[in-house]
Amino acid sequence: MGLFSFIKEAGAKIFGSGSAQAATPDALQKELAGHGLPSDVNIQIDGDKVKVSGKAVSTEEAEKIILALGNTTGVAQVESDLIVNKEAPAAVFYTVKKGDTLWKIAEEHYGKGQGAKYTEIVKANTPPVKNPDLIQPGWVLRIPPLG
Repeated sequence: MGLFSFIKEAGAKIFGSGSAQAATPDALQKELAGHGLPSDVNIQIDGDKVKVSGKAVSTEEAEKIILALGNTTGVAQVESDLIVNKEAPAAVFYTVKKGDTLWKIAEEHYGKGQGAKYTEIVKANTPPVKNPDLIQPGWVLRIPPLG
């Protein structure tokens, strides 16, 4: 799927991670399992870069795996060699900036007057978005295409 960039100081703090490097592959696989994502993918770590390979059921699942890995402290890049069984249009990845709201992000990506579509962004990003009012600068979110 390619190479994806993240802000390595932002995201979930996992035991064994730090500002210089990502957590261990085992800890990252537990993070995937905690999000209800397949944890049987192969994860390799090289400092602040994570390489993931294996199979994903859909494009959406592959993107969620990439985001779950990248939105952890110490990860600056995720290189994905995931094989997707069911291809679909790719989502746009958006890095949250200070002052952003999901409503504002929805209007930016879906058009003026479409702020209420923020619920689509929430659904596409659960986790890490548990509370739509509490998004964090530095998080990378999936912005799915509208159906």
